[in-house]
Amino acid sequence: MGLTPPKYQSQIKGKKYHKIQVECWEWYCKKLEELKPIDIFCVNGDLIDGTGDRSGGTELITTDMREQREMSVECIKKAHAETVLITRGTPFHVSPAGQDAEDDIGKEVKAKKVEDHGWYNINGVVFDVKHNVGSTSVPYSKGTQISKDQIWNLIWADYNDQPRARIFIRSHVHYFFHCGDTQWLGVTTPALMAMGSKYGARRCVQHIDFGLVHFDVYKDGSYTWMPHIIPVQAQKALAVKL
Repeated sequence: MGLTPPKYQSQIKGKKYHKIQVECWEWYCKKLEELKPIDIFCVNGDLIDGTGDRSGGTELITTDMREQREMSVECIKKAHAETVLITRGTPFHVSPAGQDAEDDIGKEVKAKKVEDHGWYNINGVVFDVKHNVGSTSVPYSKGTQISKDQIWNLIWADYNDQPRARIFIRSHVHYFFHCGDTQWLGVTTPALMAMGSKYGARRCVQHIDFGLVHFDVYKDGSYTWMPHIIPVQAQKALAVKL
């Protein structure tokens, strides 16, 4: 159940999915207002859901990629950010036939960069940003994959083929997690997508988070950061009384 602007929301008011769409959209808009002014808005991949082939498109509001891109554009423009950065997501969602939806969306929102893997130097703090990261089936090893990426960055940097990064941002797995030490910070971001898919309900066990993460990076190179996560009330599971 992805972030959905009002004009695209389910018309069956009061039903579960409509409630989720309304709750998530209202929270998103309120949170952006709290965080403004937003200098840089980084959108880390999977900006549309795609054709929904796994379920024959039955879970989508629309299978029209053009309309899905329009929804994404509206969500991004809501931030009124000075600079927009976009990374490309997984082919299943954003380029099922080879076309990259993020490139088209980037043109619409006048993104400064649209790329597979980005490095951004903000007041001397280098961010390493990429959509994909490996997942895990156990809750105690969520930091393994992003820690691996940090080690690989050290190796690439030693060859002078990548900038050495301080902060690593990954998405894809739909849960918030962070790890690191005095030299680096790794964050897997919450998703702007709530529960509701058949695939997730039938195949997955991990808890997922709806939300976003913000950073304030100061001129002296120090920074603060905070996750913003909503426990979506409309999607909570309830036990059936018998």
